[in-house]
Amino acid sequence: MPTQLDVLVALLDLEPIEVNLFRGHSPVDRWQRVFGGQVIGQALMAATRTVDDRVCHSLHAYFLRPGDPKVPILYQVDRARDGRSFTSRRVVAIQHGKQIFNLAASFQVVETGLDHQVDMPDVAGPEGLSSDAEIRQAIAGDLPEKFRAFFSRSRPIELRPVEPLNLLHPPAAAPKQNIWFRVPGTLPDEVAIQQSVLAYMSDMTLLDTSTNPHAINFLNPKMQAASLDHAMWFHRPFRADQWLLYAQDSPSASGARGFSRGSIFDTAGRLVASVAQEGLIRVHE
Repeated sequence: MPTQLDVLVALLDLEPIEVNLFRGHSPVDRWQRVFGGQVIGQALMAATRTVDDRVCHSLHAYFLRPGDPKVPILYQVDRARDGRSFTSRRVVAIQHGKQIFNLAASFQVVETGLDHQVDMPDVAGPEGLSSDAEIRQAIAGDLPEKFRAFFSRSRPIELRPVEPLNLLHPPAAAPKQNIWFRVPGTLPDEVAIQQSVLAYMSDMTLLDTSTNPHAINFLNPKMQAASLDHAMWFHRPFRADQWLLYAQDSPSASGARGFSRGSIFDTAGRLVASVAQEGLIRVHE
């Protein structure tokens, strides 16, 4: 029986069906719509499959329509530019004949140069912290039955919140959170796999940060939440199957939109990636 790691790697291993055209699938346990991190990771993998000997250093994406988990997603790659140092790709994700997502990614030959970074936050390490799965399982019995199975399902990513909040009765809290995450097991060494998995992981908790000050979260039936865009910068090599700290903050929420940022550090304190996202956080009366 395949492990969660096998399922994740297979999810990102797109099927080439024509030059610059790839097909991706969704897990059978997806609920109403495709997880945004899945589409980011698959689109990045599609772009990477058309690039040789260069590494992605940034991506910028927009979510246009909810993805349908019941049908495949087609990824069409536009080879925008191949320069001496940089390569640009544009990817369009299509379902039912319509764009659901687009992504622009830039790749660079590996170079050395000036080097500095901000310090990693001084927080507790992952050892001894309760996992997100344990926290969810403990409260699953208090949820409506129609949400219980999906909420407590097994996931391919292990998360350990440094400052876990009460999910059932969220208090008003500062617009920030620190979470350790990783893929349990050993991923292939391929940089494209490592980056696509981190892109997948980066969408899991970022938008939640913008709702912290308002004593509401995604479990509240009044809350309508969805990612609108997603940007990511890869700074240094990393492994997504080793512990990484996701330090997140939300500088602003207005107009039914929340803006959040994330800095991802490895256990040695190196800043390996940065993330920014704006999402819909509409509260219905």
